[in-house]
Amino acid sequence: MVQIPKPAAPASTPAPPHSTPTSADVARLAGVSRATVSYVLNNTSAVRISEATRRRVRAAAEELGYVPHAAARSLRAGHSRIVLMPAPAVPVGPLLSGFINELQGALGRLDYTVVQHGSIGLRGEEAARAWAELRPVAVLVPGSGIGPEGVAVLRRSGARAVVTLGPEAVDGAHALLMDHHSVGHSAGAHLHARGRRRIGVVVPEERGLDVFSGPRLEGVRRALHGTDATVTELPLGYDEESAARLAARWRPLGLDGVFAYNDEYAMLLMRALQDEGLRIPEEAAVIGADDLMLGRLLRPRLSTVHIDLPAGRDLAALVDRAVRDPGGAPERHTVLGATVIHRESS
Repeated sequence: MVQIPKPAAPASTPAPPHSTPTSADVARLAGVSRATVSYVLNNTSAVRISEATRRRVRAAAEELGYVPHAAARSLRAGHSRIVLMPAPAVPVGPLLSGFINELQGALGRLDYTVVQHGSIGLRGEEAARAWAELRPVAVLVPGSGIGPEGVAVLRRSGARAVVTLGPEAVDGAHALLMDHHSVGHSAGAHLHARGRRRIGVVVPEERGLDVFSGPRLEGVRRALHGTDATVTELPLGYDEESAARLAARWRPLGLDGVFAYNDEYAMLLMRALQDEGLRIPEEAAVIGADDLMLGRLLRPRLSTVHIDLPAGRDLAALVDRAVRDPGGAPERHTVLGATVIHRESS
């Protein structure tokens, strides 16, 4: 275990900190009014201010190290500019991580401050109360971690927009509906079209992924319903030992194809199957999901289901519309698209 050393005691009493610069200090240095400083630094477009004056105000603020007070600005506006994003309670892969980064950038360009809240383990009203303490103007809730009562808590605390990203809509909230049945359906239909009839479906053992893996498994079953194909559920931990154990019993299982939940699990299992001496795709066709770059570099190249997530700028625009019109009817948008990318592994 690495210990963090205690800092050495100061040799002498430190000098008192300099006083915090104010907007009045910026106004004096720039030779303008405090109102002009406020208009410039808050990017107010309703008042016409010359570009030269804007540059002078920004230069004065930078020279003094002045930063606008978010709480004071919120009091003047009647609400904050904080968009709260509870930390996802499930492992975040490259696809979702990229989407979140794009969304944060889009919200920043609309002058919102994105705050991620570590509320893992909290659900429903308990989670909503924890989020409401920060008085966000909007909350983006991943998954199904909130109900109508939680939405009401947030709205009473001043949140103008609550947006959920999950498989089901919640009363009182805007919803981006992500139906993962289509991902599994696409993969199952592809394997069947490639002549596979004894199909396995990987179900990750990682906690929290069941919200995605369950619908994907059901999607495969729907795709193969009424055909001569069978579906076998394959629990799998995300580690080499678990993959090796599954690969060792592959032949006794009699499977000839597998939808491996996503590309990461597909790559893990494909390596284990090859180590066991199975030929891909001759003895086992493999398809993943997410269309990660690494899958294109494998040999054989990995077949996958390309997933279309909403553009970050579109979700940011939805948040902005809801903030500007908090009394508007909740919007519902189905945003998950699934397209098979056929490569050598299947």
